[in-house]
Amino acid sequence: MPPTRLGPSSEPPIRWGIAGLGSIAALVAPEFGLVPDAVLAAVGSRSVAHAEAFAAEHGVPRAHGSYRDLIDDPDVDVVYVTTPHPQHHAIALAAVRAGKAVLVEKAFTATLGGAREVVEEARRRAVFAMEAMWTRFLPAVARTRELLDDGAIGEAFAVQIDLGIAHEFDPSHRLFAAELGGGALLDLGVYAVSFAQMVLGAPGSVAAVGAHEPNGVEGSATLLLGWDDGRSATLTTSLHVRMPGAARIFGGRGWIEVPPRFHHPRCVILHAEGRQPETMQLPPLGTGYAHELIEVTECVRAGRTESAVMPLGDTLAVMSVLDEAAAQLRVMRHEDADVPV
Repeated sequence: MPPTRLGPSSEPPIRWGIAGLGSIAALVAPEFGLVPDAVLAAVGSRSVAHAEAFAAEHGVPRAHGSYRDLIDDPDVDVVYVTTPHPQHHAIALAAVRAGKAVLVEKAFTATLGGAREVVEEARRRAVFAMEAMWTRFLPAVARTRELLDDGAIGEAFAVQIDLGIAHEFDPSHRLFAAELGGGALLDLGVYAVSFAQMVLGAPGSVAAVGAHEPNGVEGSATLLLGWDDGRSATLTTSLHVRMPGAARIFGGRGWIEVPPRFHHPRCVILHAEGRQPETMQLPPLGTGYAHELIEVTECVRAGRTESAVMPLGDTLAVMSVLDEAAAQLRVMRHEDADVPV
């Protein structure tokens, strides 16, 4: 089951800092009120004025005008990296080297090589690190894993997912800007690949087709993942076509449906052979981000260096698929080397 809200302990709270103060940070900041034993102690931006305005709006005690100052803050235990994809690598690496636990927005990095470097450094230094794949911690998705583990549909052999949004092409928008890691794969595909990997494990083959924007990033991507034993996953994403956002898992004795939008669902439907469909309502705490914050807080409190729900091996497996798909679509990714950390 996902983490549940527990009473506060008698120990000092785990102190969080957020690096990068865009839309995700604004959604996550209020969720700390739902997390026992955690406080949002500081925020950091490359603009001190922006950091101060964000801190004032969300009641955060300290605002830093650089990521380095946030990382060096002695009153920060965990750094949550919410910057654009190509900046994740440098900031997470700097935080890990400073001995700070890290929660890194998905996609974990822009490239598989960047992800490997952060993971290797975190493991070498025994510092906690996790990808912020909030989907895995939501109650409906946790219940999905329980149903699979209990054999409710037999052995899972196929996953089907669609996830699309409708945006006009704008090369300056983060969804499309090549320098910000834009494209369907890192913003939408990561959800679909991570869900399929959670159910079926790491695939043996990846085949990708897609369409390119005028600046070369992928506006859509469909992936066929294959396993040596015949299992498969079909994942379709688009930045231009609105899609329901559903996930289905097929097994030998039925199927599980995670209704739209599967990456932040409120229920799960079991279609077991010989039974009427069973809908299980499982709403999240708050907007849903609290569950991953609880997981990280509890892991850091317990001295763990990885989450059992979102282990670093799974992140590397997902990044491997995304990297291979990007290569097949002839999309070049890079890690930002000039992030001021």
